[in-house]
Amino acid sequence: MPAYSALTHLECSRTGSRHDADVVQGTSPVGAPLLARYDLEQVRATVTKEEVAARPPSLWRYHEVLPVRSEANVITLGEGMTPLLDLPRYGSALGVPALKMKDESLIPTGSFKARGAAVGVSRAAELGVTGIAMPTNGNAGAAWSVYAARAGMRSLVAMPVDAPEITRAECVVSGAELYLVDGLIGDAGRLVAAAVAERTGYQEISTLKEPYRIEGKKTMGYEIVEQLGWRVPDVILYPTGGGVGIIGIYKALLEMQELGWISGDLPRLVAVQAEGCAPIVEAYQRGDTESVAFPDARTVAFGITVPKALGDFLVLEAVRKTEGTAVAVSDGELLAAQGELARTEGAFICPEGAACFAAVRNLRATGWLRGDEEVVVLNTGAGLKYPETVPVDVPTLPVDGRIPGAPEPR
Repeated sequence: MPAYSALTHLECSRTGSRHDADVVQGTSPVGAPLLARYDLEQVRATVTKEEVAARPPSLWRYHEVLPVRSEANVITLGEGMTPLLDLPRYGSALGVPALKMKDESLIPTGSFKARGAAVGVSRAAELGVTGIAMPTNGNAGAAWSVYAARAGMRSLVAMPVDAPEITRAECVVSGAELYLVDGLIGDAGRLVAAAVAERTGYQEISTLKEPYRIEGKKTMGYEIVEQLGWRVPDVILYPTGGGVGIIGIYKALLEMQELGWISGDLPRLVAVQAEGCAPIVEAYQRGDTESVAFPDARTVAFGITVPKALGDFLVLEAVRKTEGTAVAVSDGELLAAQGELARTEGAFICPEGAACFAAVRNLRATGWLRGDEEVVVLNTGAGLKYPETVPVDVPTLPVDGRIPGAPEPR
C-alpha cells in the first residue's frame, strides 16, 4: 500500500538546498521559506484523480501531497471542499459573465486560515511540538489557536490592537495566551520571536517561517481544479498580504501539471492589495523581484495589512510566470464591492475578498480582462467577522408605530 504522504524533503525557495522534513524546521539557512517536496512520480503511478474524487470531501483527500506521514496524526475539524459558486448577475454587471467565487467563509473558524492551521498543527504535533506561537492580523491566530486546542497543544498569539475583535474572542475561548500589540503585525512578530526563544517545546509558526501552512493553503488550488472537472480557469484573483495563498495555489498548479492531472496554460494569477498597503503591487510595477516595506500601512481590509512579506519574491514569481498581474484598489472601492455582491448575490464576504471583486471591475474597465474569461475570485473569509465594515443606520419604530407603506390600521 502506498504511504499516506509522499513527502520526501524540504527545499530552500531561494537556493534549492535540501533539508530534512522529519525534524522541526523554520526557514532555510539563508532565511528563506522552505517548501515541501514530494515524490510526485510515485503519486502519479499509484493514485488517480478519479480515486481522489471518490474520497471524503475534505482537504485531506489530497493526503499524498500533504506532509502528515500518518493518518492517525491528522487534526481536523472537517475543513476543505468549500463551494465554488457561479455569480451570474454580479458577473454580468461587471462584464465578466463567467465569474465564480471560491467561498472560504464556510470553512471552520470562518476563514481560509483554517487550511494552513489544520495541516500545520497536524505536522507540528506529529513532530513533537507541544506549543505554537505566532503574530497575526487576526484570522490566522484564531484558526491556529482553535486547531492547537483540538490537538491538545498550547498556543501563544500576539495581534495588533486594531485586529477584528471577534478574532480575539476566538483565541481566548480556545485557551490561547493572547497579547494585543500597539503596532502592526511586524511589531507583534518581534515580540513572539523573543518569547519563543525563552520557551521549551514551542515552535514559531509566523507566515512562511514554518514549511507547512502553505501546504494547507495550496489545497484551494487542488479544489478549484477538481470542482471544474479537472481543468483550470483562465484567471484566479487572490487578496495578498503575506501571500501564502497565492504561492500555495501556484505550487498546487505546478504539482498537478507534474502529476498529469492538468495540461495546457496555467491560470493567470492576480495578486490584489489595498492602496493603503500595496508593497507587492509597487514592486511588480517597478519590475523588481522583491518589495520594499510599505510606509504607514493602513486599510480596512485588515488581513492584507502586511507592509513587507517574507515570501514577496515568490508571489511576484507566481504572478509573472503565469502572465498575471498585481493591482491595488481603494478602501472605498472594496467596500462598495462588498455591498454590491451582497445585494446582487446574497453573499456577505470579508473586505479582503471584496478587494478582489473591486479588482475584477477595474481590470475589466482597463481591458486586461476581455470579459469572455472564466474568472475565479477567492473570498477568504466571512463578512460576519467584520461587522464594522457595514454601517447600520435604520429607523427604530415604537411598538405602536407603522412601517412606511403599510396600510393604515382599521
